[in-house]
Order: sequence, then C-alpha cells, then structure tokens
Amino acid sequence: MKTARNIAIVGLIALALTAAPGGGPALDIVLTVLTMAFFAAIGVFGYRLYREHRTFTLDAMDDRRRLIFYAAVGLAFLVFAATPRLFSFGGLGVLAWIALLGLASFAVFRVFASRY
Repeated sequence: MKTARNIAIVGLIALALTAAPGGGPALDIVLTVLTMAFFAAIGVFGYRLYREHRTFTLDAMDDRRRLIFYAAVGLAFLVFAATPRLFSFGGLGVLAWIALLGLASFAVFRVFASRY
C-alpha cells in the first residue's frame, strides 16, 4: 500500500509539471537539476574510487594498461558530454552513443580483468 501511495505521488507531481501552464520550462529545470545531480554523484563516486585504489591498483598497472584505462574514461566523458548532439541524429546517434559507451566499458573491464 505504501508503494502504491509513493507511485501515485510521483505520478501526480509528473502530471502537475506537464499539464500546468508553463509546465514545460519547469520540467526542463527539474530535469536539468536531476541531470546535474546525477553527474555530480558519478563524479564523487569516481573520485572516491580513485582515492581508494590509487596506490594499489592504478600505480601497479603498466603504462599500456593505464593508458587504455584513462583513454576509456576520457571516451566515456566525451560521450556523456556529446549526448544531446548524438541523440539529435535519431536512432543512428543513439546506437553510436550505446556503442561508444559499450566500448569504453569493455576497455575498463579488459584492463582490470587482464590483471588476474
């Protein structure tokens, strides 16, 4: 019952933002704030992981693996920064977005999996 109430509250808030006069700009503001909070949380999480694993994991990698790792992280940042531009190309842009993020994720996975 509590879950249904929470879903109804979220639904009413969404309805108010989309149906109210001027709801479009308000919805844009809410989505922008949520996106900024999401990327800030990813940044804090990445910084904490970097601080925790810097001496044992990153410094222990050879130069080639470290280069691949940092290039993959950089590619992921570029893909996130180019999200609106890629999505404006339609389905092909979305596929490119997914492929590039998949490539970056696979590179990070291979770097850490090759250690063992």
